[in-house]
Amino acid sequence: MQHSAGGGGAAGEPGAQRTLRSLQSYPGGWGKLPNLAQAEDGCTGQRSRPQDWQTLLLPALVLLPGAGCVLSNRQLNPDSRCPAQAGSPGCISSPCVPKGIIEDVISLKCPGVPPLQSCQQTPLGLTVQLQRPAAFQQVLNSIAEFTKPSQAASGQSIILNCTPLWGRRSLDMLSLTNLRAILVTDHLAEVLRIQGMNVHLVPAVPDEGIQKFLHQLRVDWPSELETAFIPEDVLALKQVLSQCPYATVPGLEPQQMRLADDVIYKVHLKNFLAQQSLEGYDPNLDVCLVTEEKLRVLAELRQMALRCAGTGPAGCCRVVHVVSCKGEFQQQQVDLLWRMLDLGPHTALQDSLSPPLSQKHLVCGPVKVANSPSPVGAPQYFHLRRCQMYEASVMKYGDLVQDDSWTEIISVLTSAAIRFEMLSTAHQSQIILDLEDSSISTKGTKSGAFVMYNCARLATLFKTYQQAVEQGAYPAFPPASELNFSLLREEGEWLLLFNYILPFPETLSQSAQLPLSSKGIRITASTEAVCKFLIHLSMDFSSYYNRVHILGEPLPHLFSQMFARLQLMRGVRDVIHRALATLHLPPLSQI
Repeated sequence: MQHSAGGGGAAGEPGAQRTLRSLQSYPGGWGKLPNLAQAEDGCTGQRSRPQDWQTLLLPALVLLPGAGCVLSNRQLNPDSRCPAQAGSPGCISSPCVPKGIIEDVISLKCPGVPPLQSCQQTPLGLTVQLQRPAAFQQVLNSIAEFTKPSQAASGQSIILNCTPLWGRRSLDMLSLTNLRAILVTDHLAEVLRIQGMNVHLVPAVPDEGIQKFLHQLRVDWPSELETAFIPEDVLALKQVLSQCPYATVPGLEPQQMRLADDVIYKVHLKNFLAQQSLEGYDPNLDVCLVTEEKLRVLAELRQMALRCAGTGPAGCCRVVHVVSCKGEFQQQQVDLLWRMLDLGPHTALQDSLSPPLSQKHLVCGPVKVANSPSPVGAPQYFHLRRCQMYEASVMKYGDLVQDDSWTEIISVLTSAAIRFEMLSTAHQSQIILDLEDSSISTKGTKSGAFVMYNCARLATLFKTYQQAVEQGAYPAFPPASELNFSLLREEGEWLLLFNYILPFPETLSQSAQLPLSSKGIRITASTEAVCKFLIHLSMDFSSYYNRVHILGEPLPHLFSQMFARLQLMRGVRDVIHRALATLHLPPLSQI
């Protein structure tokens, strides 16, 4: 069965239009084939020239679940000002569409591109159909290749500075907004590591209470500096400030009674901003009061940056400050102070960074609690979610929950619930938490518990199959070359492959993309991509699992279809496990 759709929405095809719109909600480019936008000339590894037809065609290739897609005339030649004539029999030969493109599409054979069955002209453009059995075979027999990012950045170094952790001397000082920034940093660090980047986390957090709390959430944060902190670094920074033309000895302003005891210098940031022509900073930045604490922060950041500059390519150092919305102004002060101390003829630092470091700010929106009469801190929130998970498990499984294994299960479920609540929303947007029990139930399709529940269902499926093999009911799993994927005829099976397994590498790459070369100082990242991907995947897997009996009757004529379905489930399982690993969540074998 072939579906077709187009951006113009031809009359009489409302179902196809709905399919297209629904796919737009999926992560990873709603069905965009991994690596397709990076087609190579002769598959030699060289990108196509800008004037080549692949450059125009491949980024626009959007496939639909029924193994079909439509390339509109405008997509095929976006630079053309000639509108497509719907229903025109000569639309392929019109000036709006390159000649010979059908033959080129059919002959396209590159890594990551499933086998094509046909490419036909339609009034909307070109309709492309895949060879389903061949696509299943190509993907499911090499599933390891589809659990890797589509792009790599091997050897590059980056510093993630989680600013809410600076100066936190006790667990009670952690707010929900602080917790969100920590989890965003932790997840971003993992997806960057998967890309092959060397990630360094600052600041070090020596407080045992905070470390224990982070460990409960499965956040592995450094407790000690990677480089020895030398008190002389602070003295060196003070010496530079004494010679800095933008710094003055603090004095009292009119109507000011006294300065804080630890203020060392007053730095005029506005003058520095104007001279350096820096853009994107808060226009209210003017005078910064430099304290011992600010210099200690700078000393730790500089030590880490100098280490990265020595190991990264071309000595380049990249720093991303993950900051809460409330701390953004103060972090911009630290940013400018750092630039000021490492630039200009006044600097006396022998280890100044060259070339200058690159600093970007990734701002996390606030986290609020609905219908809460008083503020809720991070420890209180964690305790509440853990109690809710325990009570829900007792209601469902009774005394079985007293088993020691359930302590770990409830711990994982609690961490999953919190991570999905904090990471399923774009990091710059506000989060409003609902602390009621119903918001984290396994029945709620948008919760972390629901994702973990479906992960456990897959584990149970394979455990049940293995037990049946040991009992002689089912034969052992055959070699992959003997599987008959033409027996996968359910539309839900194609959806799982096409909307999730195929685009998963692109989802991983998307979540790790940081526009570090963009103008200004603010950047955004798709830190919500993996959570949304897992939620959608769990919903579609659950729908398929509830509808289809994968382990059917132990009859020989049913085994071939069962094995093909089990291989598909292996692919789904591996993708879920890989995605959960970016959240530091271990897969559960039971719930």
